[in-house]
Amino acid sequence: MFDPFIAPSGTLLGLLQRGRGDGTLHALTAPRPEALAALNHCVVRDPRHDWQVENRSLYYARLFLDLGGDLDAIEAHLFDAEDLLDTDESRTGLALAVLGHLASYGRPGALGLLRRYAATGANWAWALDELALRDDDAGLRALAEPVLARFPEGAEGEAELAAAVRDAFEPRPWRLWADDPRPAVAARVRAAQETGCFDRWQRQMRPAGPRPDWSVGAVLAWAQEGLERGAALHVPAARCLAAVAGPEDRAEIVEAARSGDDGARCTALRYLADSDDPQALDLIEGAVGTGTAAVVDAAVDAFERMRGPYAVDRARGWVHRPDALGAAAGRVLACRGLAKDSDLVLTALREAVRGEGPDAATLWTLVDGTGRLGIACAAPVLRHIYRETASSHLRGRAARALAATDPSFPAGFAVECLWDCEESTREVAARHAATGDHRVVERLRRLAADPAEEAEVQTAVRSRIGPDAPAV
Repeated sequence: MFDPFIAPSGTLLGLLQRGRGDGTLHALTAPRPEALAALNHCVVRDPRHDWQVENRSLYYARLFLDLGGDLDAIEAHLFDAEDLLDTDESRTGLALAVLGHLASYGRPGALGLLRRYAATGANWAWALDELALRDDDAGLRALAEPVLARFPEGAEGEAELAAAVRDAFEPRPWRLWADDPRPAVAARVRAAQETGCFDRWQRQMRPAGPRPDWSVGAVLAWAQEGLERGAALHVPAARCLAAVAGPEDRAEIVEAARSGDDGARCTALRYLADSDDPQALDLIEGAVGTGTAAVVDAAVDAFERMRGPYAVDRARGWVHRPDALGAAAGRVLACRGLAKDSDLVLTALREAVRGEGPDAATLWTLVDGTGRLGIACAAPVLRHIYRETASSHLRGRAARALAATDPSFPAGFAVECLWDCEESTREVAARHAATGDHRVVERLRRLAADPAEEAEVQTAVRSRIGPDAPAV
């Protein structure tokens, strides 16, 4: 899936794509056709850079209800001919998840579209998972035959069916079908369930990889073999070294970290860093200067895992480096630095935004560290990240950092965060939003009464409007 085009943050489409609370607030005051067009654009062209972790479905479903939108655009997207050509679940996953929430809210037509798509669509397993949470037994039983028809009779079809049953996220439909009164349905599903259980047992009985009785050299060789096959195994290999290596093996591991093959070098660096070996920091610095890209990445990652005071001291010296190790040093100070490191962390934050933009991966840690250290003068940079990032997770981290650093947050961004797409951001807002704004009290009450809202958010809301809370 290609990276989506994200509209400017000052536009209605850009706000909705980012999942910002202001997106909902602006959509509710915009001309209804314009708001629905932007909303449908987001649902059928998933705007998330990481669709597996960022939330949008409940956010869009709530706005569908508030705007009274129809489901024609979602239906056309799901049953377009492209569904036969592009079977990647990311193409239709967001639309199906939105339909699932709409079905939970009792939106007419949503359940029917999910049933139709589960019977005929390419991403049927996702639709079935949505139905497993929301449909009744009769509706699910009616899907047994069209779903089973996807798997032809024969060894290959039965193997595919067993894999589908074994990997199902929601097992409820399969359990229903295993007890189906139609013998042909029940027999196939039960056989698939038994095969799936047997497959798991076989995998457990044939573990791959190193054993505790392997030598250090064998573990390092295994890591190198994996790298040559395209599999980075240095992390599990380092854990294995922790089980098999003794004091007498240290010299061999240090030499591997200094000049070994890439797989062995990555493994040795990780092991020495996790062990807080006194030579680890020098070896990491040498690896960054002489190693391949894979070795540099492993060395930087190993350094960031180190917890001792020597690592923090070295980070203070490395933070000015214009390379990956300098960026990692900024993140180490953000995580484990002291108040005296605030200026270094703030400088790293500003340089990351200036050099890489508001979506830089390094910002996640730096933003957290800014909040942890309470760097008040970082608020303007944090506000910029909050407004411009396309990542709803990074925006949520910026909101938490602003809550710790910006006195204007409760009456400012915290208000719109009550409508944010991420539940963790709504939780922050529920704890901090100033109730002088009449929209805040109304929104808190609505969140408290919404059965689709996350428990953590409702707990935060109750702390503001419950019987023991200060009056709002």
